[in-house]
Amino acid sequence: MTPISAGPVDRLSGLLERFRVRTHLFHAGTLCGVTQFDAQAGRGFLHVLRRGEMVVTHRPRSGAPRKIKVTEPTLLLYPRPLEHQFHNAPAEGSDFVCATVDFEGGGRHPVVVALPSVVVLPLHSVDGIEQTLALLFAETERVRCGQRLLADRLFEVLLLQLLRWLLDHPDQAGMTPGLIYGLAHAKLARALTAMHERPGDAWALGSMAQAAGMSRSAFAAEFKQQVGTTPADYLLRWRVSLAQSMLLAGSSIKLASEKLGYASAASFSRAFVQSLGLSPKAWLQARQSGVASVEHRAECASRPNVGKPKRCT
Repeated sequence: MTPISAGPVDRLSGLLERFRVRTHLFHAGTLCGVTQFDAQAGRGFLHVLRRGEMVVTHRPRSGAPRKIKVTEPTLLLYPRPLEHQFHNAPAEGSDFVCATVDFEGGGRHPVVVALPSVVVLPLHSVDGIEQTLALLFAETERVRCGQRLLADRLFEVLLLQLLRWLLDHPDQAGMTPGLIYGLAHAKLARALTAMHERPGDAWALGSMAQAAGMSRSAFAAEFKQQVGTTPADYLLRWRVSLAQSMLLAGSSIKLASEKLGYASAASFSRAFVQSLGLSPKAWLQARQSGVASVEHRAECASRPNVGKPKRCT
């Protein structure tokens, strides 16, 4: 087992290097009247209200508040597909920059699983975000070489800054037990980060507790309280999520089992079935049988399905 440093840990890189996130700017400017953002498989949204006011609505029983009133510059993150509408007064309007957010693995992405349906965060709450926003707004105000590429990268920076804030303020953000609370915990974060970075190690309760600098019993109890599951179940889900990505990328079951720390392909397959109810081969065949329809939907969704924006005049 590699020794765990007592210094600060990078709680996000191990996650986002294995499950990447891509953002794409699709709107900059004012919106008036009612604008609808439709739910699309595997796609989220990141909106920044630069100035103005608005009301955001969601369908009943969508998992999000029915109505949210926004009265100051605010960031809104939709990590999962969720239909939502912006209501803006035509006389005044509101100034936005908006991007789509594509999480690799879609609903399997650990960050997607950990976050609520919508995160609403006033911009003044996030220290250091001003410089990113200044660059982002400057890139959207006039056309320059590489504008779209730079704006997309700045949205990724903005998303990272938001995730950092959530890790530092889980209570203020209204998080429920899960990965965010685990990574916000000074000791648990060490064990979680180690598992994220080295999933193939021979992890057992004792080695996880050692990574966290805790006793086995204290670690197990605190992990269950903060993350909402046992350390063994979390490790299983993490490994299976990685295995799914590897299989989709063309890796063999044998190679996946070796890289993820299983003694044999048979033991890996048993763990896979325990987590998903299907063998790796059956799961992959089920996914591949739907490739044509998935590719068709992806092609149709290459641009966000947004109601035609009404620009203020």
